[in-house]
Amino acid sequence: MNCLTSWPEPIIRVQSLSESGIQKIPERYVKRSSDRPVVSPLDPLPAAVAVEVEVEVEVNIPVIDLNNLYSNKEDTMSLISRACSEWGFFQVVNHGVSQDLMSRTREVWREFFHLPVEEKQVYANSPTTYEGYGSRLGVEKGAKLDWSDYFFLHYLPLNLKDVNKWPAVPTSCRELVAEYGEEVVKLGGKLMRILSVNLGLEEEYLSKAFGAEQVGACLRVNFYPKCPQPDLALGLSSHSDPGGMTLLLPDENVSGLQVRRGDSWITVKPVPNAFIVNIGDQIQVLSNAKYKSVEHRVIVNSDKERVSLALFYNPNGDMTIEPAKELLTEDAPALYPPMTFNEYRAFIRTKGPSGKSQVNSLKSPR
Repeated sequence: MNCLTSWPEPIIRVQSLSESGIQKIPERYVKRSSDRPVVSPLDPLPAAVAVEVEVEVEVNIPVIDLNNLYSNKEDTMSLISRACSEWGFFQVVNHGVSQDLMSRTREVWREFFHLPVEEKQVYANSPTTYEGYGSRLGVEKGAKLDWSDYFFLHYLPLNLKDVNKWPAVPTSCRELVAEYGEEVVKLGGKLMRILSVNLGLEEEYLSKAFGAEQVGACLRVNFYPKCPQPDLALGLSSHSDPGGMTLLLPDENVSGLQVRRGDSWITVKPVPNAFIVNIGDQIQVLSNAKYKSVEHRVIVNSDKERVSLALFYNPNGDMTIEPAKELLTEDAPALYPPMTFNEYRAFIRTKGPSGKSQVNSLKSPR
């Protein structure tokens, strides 16, 4: 899938840079002026300024209580559908995943990233599969880099899952990560059925399109170290997720995720014990753009580190993804050509995060 089996340049661990005490970040991490984080009128502002934009400060992505599916199903389904078409993002609470499991899994990963670098280096990854401990996306030599390290692993399909590639230390890591994956994948399946019905499709349509029992699921654990010049860098550059759906467990103590809303960036305010859910490019394609993936990025912080867990609920790599024929009419023809997920995700693995340039480049003019 990738043109390289090794990184084009020596890998530098961002956490090591942060902990070295540097006051200026290396040029490789300085974003172009147009890509640097700026304070938006919709973002939380310092207290002295916030009074003037009191209403806008409260803007946040929709929050949906899944318990209401039992007491007020129609309205709750409608809220999810509107969030998918208008925002591409929403938070879910009362989702069925244990709060204790969520907290312990996040903290065990924090412990992993604070191990000595030589212990983490045992799991160093390559661009062949991206599995393991990494510090960059994309294989273009000289590319601008993001201020983050990460750990990437596979849950599904089972033939890709290799627990021996997961951290053995902390000792509870593998067991917690396995249990967490099982529970969050269940939640992903539940949300996929809701999206199918909301689109007017058979309840299992999206699941079958993703490969049913052979669906893909993988985890990227993000570690964003303190950054001495957060106004110049990004923890993760602007992109839409290439897969199907992402379920993010954020760091509750430090905001960092920003979602594009028109010409502005909104800093998401995480709700306690919620998952942040976003639509990926594959659901945009399958829905023929009724539901849209949305650009997002991560800003960094000079005072606090952040840890977040992104579970990607994806099609099996060999599945051909195309607009659902049930959604097509003479006036609404297919906007996207058929393509396997493996073919599609080769782009971000080669080029790195690039806004919505990939999915937009595939769209046929009407």
